[in-house]
Order: sequence, then C-alpha cells, then structure tokens
Amino acid sequence: MTYQAPLREMRFVLHELFNVTEHCQQMRTELDRDTIDGILEEAARFAGEVIAPLNRNSDEQGCQMHGREVSTPRGFRQAYRQYVANGWASMTGPLAFGGQGVPQMVAACFHEMLMSASLAFRIYSGLTESAVLAVHRHGSPALKQTYLAKMVSGEWTGTMCLTEPHAGTDLALLRTRAQPEGDGSYRVTGTKIFISGGEQDLTDNIIHLVLARLPSAPPGVRGISLFLVPKILPDGQRNSLGCGALEHKMGIKGTSTCVMNFDGAQGWLVGEANQGLACMFTMMNDARFQVGLQGLGIAEAAFQGGLSYARERLQSRSLAGAVAPDQAADPIIVHPDVRRMLLTQKALTEGCRMLAAYTARQLDQEGGMGEEHNAAKRRAALLIPIVKAFFTDVGQEVASLGVQLYGGHGYIREWGMEQLMRDSRITQLYEGTNGIQALDLIRRKLLADGGAELDALIDELATGLDTAQSHETLQEMARVVSLRLTEWRALGTSVIEACQRDPQEIGAVSVDFLAYSAYVLLAALWLQAAVCAQQALSQGSPDREFYQTKLHTADFYWRRLLPRAGAHREALLGGANCLMAIAAGDFNA
Repeated sequence: MTYQAPLREMRFVLHELFNVTEHCQQMRTELDRDTIDGILEEAARFAGEVIAPLNRNSDEQGCQMHGREVSTPRGFRQAYRQYVANGWASMTGPLAFGGQGVPQMVAACFHEMLMSASLAFRIYSGLTESAVLAVHRHGSPALKQTYLAKMVSGEWTGTMCLTEPHAGTDLALLRTRAQPEGDGSYRVTGTKIFISGGEQDLTDNIIHLVLARLPSAPPGVRGISLFLVPKILPDGQRNSLGCGALEHKMGIKGTSTCVMNFDGAQGWLVGEANQGLACMFTMMNDARFQVGLQGLGIAEAAFQGGLSYARERLQSRSLAGAVAPDQAADPIIVHPDVRRMLLTQKALTEGCRMLAAYTARQLDQEGGMGEEHNAAKRRAALLIPIVKAFFTDVGQEVASLGVQLYGGHGYIREWGMEQLMRDSRITQLYEGTNGIQALDLIRRKLLADGGAELDALIDELATGLDTAQSHETLQEMARVVSLRLTEWRALGTSVIEACQRDPQEIGAVSVDFLAYSAYVLLAALWLQAAVCAQQALSQGSPDREFYQTKLHTADFYWRRLLPRAGAHREALLGGANCLMAIAAGDFNA
C-alpha cells in the first residue's frame, strides 16, 4: 500500500472550518497560512516517502531482543535520525528548551500523517512528547535542566510506566516501590509490563516516567508518586533497569513493547509526593489524544487503500447497466454496497479529522491563567475520552471495511489491509480501554459538574444552526441536527438522574452515551463543513468538485450514519437491570 497525506482535506479543516491562522495569532506564534501549508507539504513528503515504505517490513521483521538490548526493524534508526535532524521531534516542545512551540492544531495533522504511514514508528516519538509535557509542568528546575532539552529535540525518548502484571486499570493495586536515598534521589524497584519503547536502539538514553509508592504512602491511588528514572544516569553509568522480555503481539510489531524490570534503579521525584496520578494525567491526556489520532490515521490509510482498490477491481456489471462496456466487468466502485462502505469510511474519517482539530484547539488554549483558559481546559477534558474511544472504534471499523472492500485479498498479507486491522486493535485497549474512557466521560465529566460543560458545548454547536438554515439546500440537515442537539441535552439529564438513583447505571449507560455523543458531535461539525462548502460554491470557487463532494458526504452522514445515535440512545435507556440480572455463576459456557 502507498500513502499520500490528504492535504486538501487538512487545509479545508484548518483554514476554512477553523481559521487556524487566527488561532496561531492568539497563541502568539508567527505562523501564517503560507508557512502552515509549507509545513504540511514537507510533512506529507516525509511521511509518504520516508516513513510509509518502512511499514510493511516493520510488521514482518518486528523488534528483536539480543541479551538485554532491543533492535528495531530495519530502516527505523535511519528514519528516526532524519526525523530528529529535520526538527520534527521538537515541533510542539516548549521554546525555553529548544522546542518550536507549534500549536497542536497544526502539529496534529503531521501526527495523523505519521500514524497513517507507520503507527509502529510513531509510537516512539508520541510517548516522548507526552513525557515532555509531564516533566515540563511538574518537574523540578534541576530535572528540567538535565533532561528536557534532549527529550524535546528527540535525542532522548520517553516512556510511561504504569501497568503491572496484576494491576492494569486499577492502579490502587500498584506494588512498585521507591525508597528515598539521602541525596534526594530514590531507588525504584518493581516490574512494569506493556511498556512501549521501553528498550530500543533509536536513542542512547530513554527517560522512564514510573509510578511507584513511597514507604509511608497511604493505600490506594492516593499513595502513588511519579518518578523520572533514566536508562543512563547523569554520570554516564547505566541504571539498574532493563527489558526482561518483548511481548508477542497481534500488531504494531515494529514497536518494542517491553516487560521492564527496575532493580533499585535510581530515580527522582516528579511533582509532589503521593501526587503522581495527577502528574501522570498531564501525560495521559495528551497520550489519549494521540491515541485518538492513531485511530484517525489508521482510518485514513484504510480508506485510501479501499478507494484505490475499488476503482481498479473489475467485478460484475452495474445494476443500472454496463459502465465500462469495453472491459470484461465494471469497477466495483459502481456498486451501491461498495459505495456504502467507501462513504462510511470517508464520512467517519473526515468527521473525526474535524473533531481532532477542534479538540486540538482546546488543548492549545488551556495553558495559562484566566477563565478563557479554564473554559478550554474543561472543554478538552470533556472531549478527550470521546476522541480516544470513538476515533479508535472508527479506526477499527474503517480498517474492517477496508478488508471487506478487498474481499479475499483483504484477508491476506499481500495488500496490507489486514495489518491495518491488527495494528488498530491495540488503540482500543491502551491508555485506558474504551470502556474506561466511557466511564470517565460519565463519572468525571458529566456527573462531576451536573452536565454543565455538556450544555455549554451543545449551546456552542447550536449557534451555527441559523446560518445553516439560511441555505435552502441545508435546511433539512440543520433541522435534524437541531433535533439531535436538543435530544442530547435531554439525554444527558436523564443519564445523570439514572446514575444518581443507581450507581450500576454509570457502567450500564457509559459506552452507548459516549457513542451517541460522538455521532451527534460529528453531525454538528459536518453541518458546519457543509455551510463552508455551500458558501464557497455560492462565491464561485473554481474548486467546485471538492466542495460538491463535501456536500454529498455531509448528506450521506446525516442520512446513513447519524441514525446510529438513535440505536445507542435506545440501548442505554434499557437500563442496568438487564445487564446485572444474571448471577455471575449462571453464565453458561
């Protein structure tokens, strides 16, 4: 499979839908439209020409363990050096430590490209960026001075070490210990599993951020602290830690997923004692957004593969009569069911890209002080679990549709579709399973503020309805979206009331409520996109084909995909009783 970045789509989202130039001015970054487009064009070249060709071999070769050393697939080291030398690693890093301070709204497009080109390659640098955030916001001046510049540049990478063999989501069960030393450092002892990039040959040093307990720590999550534990100590000596094994995985085989053993390894406290979870959430929120982009990147790659195949594969005749009478059969793209699959891929992928840009804008704006920043922080917090869970579900669905479009050829390795489906599966699991994201949306967001932020989001989305209704061709779509927004608000109230009556409802409604929310969110964004497209056509844009296609895709979304929201609504209104009525012992194999 080949990959070409969807530059025209990205420019539409950034410039026409969200006015990224104005956003950059508000962020006090000197990026105008030409500069942003130049960044995207160079990013597309790097992703398509340097990274994408590595993807197939990385899946077949995987990572290899040699003693306590781990080698990445052929070509990864050279590509990573080029990635660092070209400044891609420092894109979003803080200016004070050599970063470029590029807003997430722009950088997210490049990161999506990397996810499409090779998810396994991108994981190494993605976690490093998240680690930079945690150290920059919570680390001591000494830690920042020692580690941040080289992490920002990409010379050193970072990891996130949470999961233990007996403790995944439930961090209250965590056993890794940190013993204070007399010099201000700590000795960290324990085993962590599923550590992406825990050992590799891309960089000389790896900076591990490790959750552990101090001797006097209270039980549960209130007694967790965060420690920076480098592979190579400041004096150049190797720390007492290492990779005990590589996991044998379904996908992302080019990423080294390690069992990490810390044997009294020297580390330093990040943030306050027993406040590690709060510090780690700085890293996890960014990582969850990045995982959402992984789902989007996989979806784009699968759509490109499916579209290319559907245009070339000849099978049967169109139901309306031969389209290519000079050929033995018509290309399968003429068949309605193939169109259904392609349009589902296209509408979901492009809708998620709009929501990614909108969420990235909130992440950019949440830094600093004042009510405007606090509002952006609240909005980002509400959106992150939706982005992480829904985008990765979309990635799996779109990849599955890609396999279906290829038929039997999609099931074999030659065409690359089955790799996309295997690679995407992990995105629904790590950084908190999608079920955990749904619980987070209900417990920490909806119930925590009584639905206030959800109401604020719905109010904002509703402001565009009048403009949409002024276009005759969009009035019906605007009417349907308006009804769904009203329904969403009422559903939020119903969910809050049900969860307050019965805590089991929190888990019973969560997954369906998140999915419902995502489909309605995308509908509102598709309506905004349709307004932009209609205005461009009304103004005589020469790019008529692009805007007409945008309108057709928006029409498909609200007619064929938005109705899924209704099914999720009906399901969650079914209540918890039907889930909990069967005793655990009565489930029969």
